[in-house]
Amino acid sequence: MPVTIAYVFVFIIGASVGSFLNVLIYRVPRGEDFVKGRSHCTNCGVTLKFYNMIPILSWFLLKGKCKNCDSKISARYPLVEAIGGVLALACVLKLDFSLRAVVAFFVMSMLVALSFVDLDTMEIPNGFLLWLIVPCVISVIMFDDLTLKQKVIGFFVVSLPMLLLTYVVDGAFGGGDIKLMAVCGFFLGWQITLVATFLGLVLGSIYGVFLLTRKNAELKQHFAFGPFLSAGIIIAILWGQELVELYIRMFFVYPYISECPVKFIFG
Repeated sequence: MPVTIAYVFVFIIGASVGSFLNVLIYRVPRGEDFVKGRSHCTNCGVTLKFYNMIPILSWFLLKGKCKNCDSKISARYPLVEAIGGVLALACVLKLDFSLRAVVAFFVMSMLVALSFVDLDTMEIPNGFLLWLIVPCVISVIMFDDLTLKQKVIGFFVVSLPMLLLTYVVDGAFGGGDIKLMAVCGFFLGWQITLVATFLGLVLGSIYGVFLLTRKNAELKQHFAFGPFLSAGIIIAILWGQELVELYIRMFFVYPYISECPVKFIFG
């Protein structure tokens, strides 16, 4: 029972962080201060009461509408809060109650925020990428799973080809996507960065095919790619080691392999 209560508490903390991510997603693209200033209705500007800001629950109690002006509140708000809760719980279940879990959740939180901003603006703010440097520094100081060489290779292994490709194919990748893979590549090391990139490309390709099936869709139509890269990174953080092991077992002859030869910061 105490363990169950602990997991519920973790979910609540994650959902609360998700609530703050909603503030970042709304205010950062508009250049608003996300530290000062009370939360308010984006339509009428009325300051929200504390009981109107309970993660996930308040949206349902208010029936998705502002209590003052009756304007519709986007379902994105409880969605982001729920994502925050689920990711926090996933980090703890995978990495236990540890510093690694906290660092992983911090990275995932930044990825969620920049993904939704990218969806709205087609840009990834540099501020989010700068904050991602924090876990990179922590990983160098606190975790010895990866060598500095592996991290430096990770910095370039995907970002450099992406940069070169933009000179060959105009608009192939945005600058934010390249910087995202550079920072996360340093954090993850080159092996798992390749896994994350592969997953992101697969997810992005599936969405691209979906767009092509819609009317008036063009072959060269651009869409935000940051969310798919971020999804790939999140999956790789949680299950990258297992995916690498699965790949090795499926495509190489290692009948007596007992341990995957690939080191990973969250393995």
